[in-house]
Amino acid sequence: MNYSNPESISILENGKGSPIATIPLMSVLETPDPGLFSVATHARGPQGFLPISAEMLLTQPSGNLFGLSQSAGMGWEPGRLLDPEFLILSTHGGLRAESGEPIALGFHTGHWEVGLLVAEAARELKALRAIPFAGACTDPCDGRTQGTAGMLDSLPFRNDAAMVLRRLMRSLPTSKGVIGIGTCDKGLPAMMMALASAGKSPAVLVPGGVTLLPESGEDAGKVQTIGARFAQNQISLEYAAEVGCRACASPGGGCQFLGTAATSQVVGEALGLALPHTALAPSGQPIWLDAARRSARAILRLHQLEMGAADVLTQTAVRNAMVLHAAFGGSTNLLLHIPAIAHAAKLQRPTVSDWTDVNRQVPRLVDALPNGPRNFATVQVFLAGGVPEVMLHLRAAGLLDTSVKTVSSESLDVCLDWWKDSQRRYELRRILKKRDGIDADDVIMSPGRARANGLTSTICFPMGNLAPEGSVIKSTAIDPSLVDEQNVYRHVGPAKVFVSETSAIEAIKSGKVAQGDVIVLICGGPAGAGMQEIYQVTAALKQLPHCKHVAVLTDARFSGVSTGACIGHISPEALAGGPIGKVQEGDQIEIAIDRDKLSGSVNLIGDTSELFGTAEGSRRLAQRMPRPDLSPHPQLPDDTRLWAALVQASGGVWAGCVYDVDMIISRLEKHK
Repeated sequence: MNYSNPESISILENGKGSPIATIPLMSVLETPDPGLFSVATHARGPQGFLPISAEMLLTQPSGNLFGLSQSAGMGWEPGRLLDPEFLILSTHGGLRAESGEPIALGFHTGHWEVGLLVAEAARELKALRAIPFAGACTDPCDGRTQGTAGMLDSLPFRNDAAMVLRRLMRSLPTSKGVIGIGTCDKGLPAMMMALASAGKSPAVLVPGGVTLLPESGEDAGKVQTIGARFAQNQISLEYAAEVGCRACASPGGGCQFLGTAATSQVVGEALGLALPHTALAPSGQPIWLDAARRSARAILRLHQLEMGAADVLTQTAVRNAMVLHAAFGGSTNLLLHIPAIAHAAKLQRPTVSDWTDVNRQVPRLVDALPNGPRNFATVQVFLAGGVPEVMLHLRAAGLLDTSVKTVSSESLDVCLDWWKDSQRRYELRRILKKRDGIDADDVIMSPGRARANGLTSTICFPMGNLAPEGSVIKSTAIDPSLVDEQNVYRHVGPAKVFVSETSAIEAIKSGKVAQGDVIVLICGGPAGAGMQEIYQVTAALKQLPHCKHVAVLTDARFSGVSTGACIGHISPEALAGGPIGKVQEGDQIEIAIDRDKLSGSVNLIGDTSELFGTAEGSRRLAQRMPRPDLSPHPQLPDDTRLWAALVQASGGVWAGCVYDVDMIISRLEKHK
């Protein structure tokens, strides 16, 4: 772009693109092309014969027989119509030409190239004498909807998509198994929830991979702060335009940081639903496409061995996923998604106690964006060995149950033995060193090396008079300079209360948030805003010179790329009568996070005139009325209101924000 052109800069400043030419009415009503009127009413139809028998005509449902006619009509060779059928579901979005040029854009890069994986898996199935079917339920982008009304649909979308995907699975009753392909924050957890319900049928997950880093510029996490940095006069308009253009350096894959998308890919592999070393592969590259081919072979092998999803997805597999989440330093959003996957598989959902137990035992071993200390990108984590490399360390430490089965059809132990001596492992580690000058052992570390490099356990669940049902903080993301010699973070400061994300952002950008303040952002939970993700707030806050000295409390949730002393998922939420909805401007709030014991507290201990301690704070909160300005987001859709009600009836946030049909029906029956 020519930044010296005043007209060009004006377009940037006004946020406007080129004007669309006037569309004449007649061009809408009719195209002047006589050839359009040559309309056929009959066609020859497929040649050949359906491979049916008299017994099939007498015993098969009409749907099965008509399905053969439909398949022949779509061009499948009639003689192969009785080959075993397999369904490939994906979150594919957009429409790309063979050259890769966009015909219609997707919502995000994460699902833009997923169709290539679908095609690769389908070709392999066909070559192996199976019939592939393909369907899709695309997904939104949390990055695109940050700070907009679109975020009000983000988390609720996950449940809707999982239902659609499950309905699609059941709508092909002749299918012998399903391959699910997904990449990002809501589509991938929804896909895993759907696959988890497959039961006796085989199911294989193909993670959609990651996008590459730009050769120069900023990653997709940092670039989401260009507005906040421009407001603080830290960058120019020209710089923002340039780095914003190139942040998503390759057209496909999830973001380059270990956010919710990347963590979900890690969890999918840790559950055993994906083949070893398929999470975090670079989208569009041969090694990424190969995962789809091998997954097609895997689904056929599982079918031959009569292994279903239930043979892979067990209670032990769920715990293994929690262990890998802790070892990677994954997004706190997986506290919502892993319980939901377990629920879909009819397994017990992990509790706060289970999460605490895992995180107290399991050290963080991965240095990845945004946790640091050196902040390697997800593709570099992949080259360093990804999930199986981390698993080798966990196996050696006795922290992983490797007896579980995976979609390879073998045990995790067998897979790790293969990985340890594989050429793949050796070559990729060598390439990482040669290409980027990075030692793989600096990316994925042994427990001892991780400890020496200052890596701490991942998450902690503070309780207190402001969070009587709990909350969560990614304790490993707290600035180390704020932690004392006992590895405890302590903060006491006055509350700055906001009942909307917009008002919080405005205050941060206009300099109304001071060093030592505690931002209390409420009405962001399920009933208030669909449990919105507020990365925009933490990103804007990070640009303040005193940012590390400001804490955040919210009943909303955070992006996986958020850092700092940010406590989310505070329960009960403000609009459910939670004490967080009674906090007044200037109230003194005390936060303590012990990063060794993984215990924490968040309490009201004073007001604008005095400090009175935790016990008195509890008493005063019990006497206070909720703030009069509490209200749901003015644009909260009815769809999301319904989701919030069903989630609340199903156990709420700590139960994974699922629809528990039995609990919902039971509650309805009581009110008949």
